[in-house]
Amino acid sequence: MKVAAVKSPGGLDRIVIEDRPKPTAKAGEILVRVRASSLNFHDFAVVAGMIRTPDGRIPMSDGAGTVEAVGEGVTRFKVGDEVLSTFFPNWDGGGPQLPRLLGVPGDQADGFAAEYVAMPATAFTRMPRGWSFKEAATLPCAALTAWRALIVEARIKPGDIVLTQGTGGVSIFALQLAKAAGCTVVSTSSSAEKLARLKDLGADHLINYKEEDKWGEAAMKLTGGRGVNAVVEIGGAGTMAQSIAACGIGGHISLIGVLAGISGEVPTALAFSKNVCIQGITVGSRQSQEEMIAAIEANGIKPVIDSTFPLEGISAAFAHQMSQKHFGKICLEF
Repeated sequence: MKVAAVKSPGGLDRIVIEDRPKPTAKAGEILVRVRASSLNFHDFAVVAGMIRTPDGRIPMSDGAGTVEAVGEGVTRFKVGDEVLSTFFPNWDGGGPQLPRLLGVPGDQADGFAAEYVAMPATAFTRMPRGWSFKEAATLPCAALTAWRALIVEARIKPGDIVLTQGTGGVSIFALQLAKAAGCTVVSTSSSAEKLARLKDLGADHLINYKEEDKWGEAAMKLTGGRGVNAVVEIGGAGTMAQSIAACGIGGHISLIGVLAGISGEVPTALAFSKNVCIQGITVGSRQSQEEMIAAIEANGIKPVIDSTFPLEGISAAFAHQMSQKHFGKICLEF
């Protein structure tokens, strides 16, 4: 089978396409013909060498494909089923615990930049009905992160106000999920063009953070002084102060990314005076993924896909990701 592999010490010029033996499904496993994957920042961290992996690691945490064989004892799936990977294959349900957060594909184990994978059946869910493989492959990391942030942890409800940052996969899914839940959405971005596209997706209020440094205060004004109920925080230290400023009393900040810095000053007095909850979010469980799939089917949500590359174009796909010119998800299809 054909795979993409990362040669140590990593870098986009260190991703090679090579042939490896096709795996077989052992007891409890399924053999999946992978048809698509999608890029996340976590995947870039692996291929760039920011996350150290063994030489020759097959990257990509997300994958969708068709079951070609089932191992002994497997009853969850049958040959021909269309399946979707889980980011944490050992996290069935409940809250995060260290054993549940181990074994991430493309990082701690070989991932989905391969034509075939053999993995435990419990590491997969069904795909949404009527979705293509590349559409489904956008869900396991980005969409489930947004789902856990807003639905599981922030527990948004109709009438709440949600703030999203930027136009990456998590942020766009957060916008779509918030609107489906009956919320008002405040979205930030760096360009008028991207803000216009966010408006087309349903954003109620728009802020260009390049023109408005204190966008947290701007969000407070846009909400009539009420503030937002939930923030999907993908910037980290560089944006946390403004996220706290945007929150109303009892606001919830889901800390997902560190794109604007891994450390920095936080206005703790303002955070505690507002009774703000700041919670780290690392994707979610298989149970949450199954519940999310049911919800997006019921609401007719579809992913926003920026572009699609073949497996041989994986380095170009990551280069496009790092240009930050994309809007939505970047996919691999093979």
